Amino acid sequence: MSIHKIGILTAGGDCPGLNAVVRAVSKNALGHGIEVLGFKNGFDGLVRNEFINITDETVSNILTQGGTILGSSNIANPFKYTLPPFGTPQDPKDLSSVVMHNFKENQLDALITVGGDGTLHMSQQFVDLGMPIVAVPKTIDNDLCSTDQTFGFDSALAIATEAIDRLHTTAQSHHRVMIVETMGRYAGWIALRSAIAGGGDIVLVPEIPYNDEVIVNHILERRRKGKTFSIVVAAEGAKNEAGEQAVTRTVAGSTDPIRLGGIAYKLSQMIEDKTGIESRACVLGHTQRGGTPTAFDRWLSTLYGAKAMDMILEGKFGYMASLHAFKMEEVKIADAIAQLKRVDPQGPEVRAALEVGMSFGSTQIG
Repeated sequence: MSIHKIGILTAGGDCPGLNAVVRAVSKNALGHGIEVLGFKNGFDGLVRNEFINITDETVSNILTQGGTILGSSNIANPFKYTLPPFGTPQDPKDLSSVVMHNFKENQLDALITVGGDGTLHMSQQFVDLGMPIVAVPKTIDNDLCSTDQTFGFDSALAIATEAIDRLHTTAQSHHRVMIVETMGRYAGWIALRSAIAGGGDIVLVPEIPYNDEVIVNHILERRRKGKTFSIVVAAEGAKNEAGEQAVTRTVAGSTDPIRLGGIAYKLSQMIEDKTGIESRACVLGHTQRGGTPTAFDRWLSTLYGAKAMDMILEGKFGYMASLHAFKMEEVKIADAIAQLKRVDPQGPEVRAALEVGMSFGSTQIG
């Protein structure tokens, strides 16, 4: 198949490394004499037919920049479009035919989609409609199966770990309990690895239901041993043994309408009420998505972008670039979204955390 023009979009939540992927794809394509259109704000750009013509100058000096020069959207779902003037949250429209029309109208030979679980699900739907797509896995949550690691995760992990490091000093100075809330949706990778790296005392992840009394008893036991402060690292999606999670709101039209958050405040109040120990909540939120990507994420993003363009040249449509044993491979998008990659409660990372004295606040493990 002869490739003359491709499109690329970045969708879902932003994260460090997106620009590095755009740069790698574009430099690889331009080096082969292939024209590149960058669609604005994820799939919204394909709905509205809004794009930029990417040149070598466009992607110059963006390797180290956070965010994405193309913009992104985590609510622009062409199959359930809710943005004006084409739809509303009360009346979502299926505009997939508009996307297919604009793809053909722009004489594109292929599309590269860069995103997480929601983006990949939409990508697969378009693959089923006949669009030639290659995907690149992006999420700070690291919850996509079929790849060892997504880009953006390492940067988010570094930010969360630094936050825990900094909170140690104020917790120790004031003899407080500090609850650090991390992102991650339904997977506990950021919370678990930052807690291990930052020396957290208690870590709460969605995969292991927590119990208030176990948390309280662990904090009080530390006090009895002369340790006057504790650090609790809680994933935003952590749930108690009754299955309850902290939800801030729901967003109509989003591929994942539930917005998790607020568990740190809930735990802070509970701990202070039951122990009398001053407690403070720190919600890291979108700081984990922002700023300069780590060296590892720049390296990984570049490999992903270059591989994605190679896959287009090879006609590997319907596939996603994948990292396996530090080598670039390709897997079917359908396989990549078959299930979420989540923390194994019986796995070596959980075992290591327990062996160094961390608690998961659970009656089921520890």
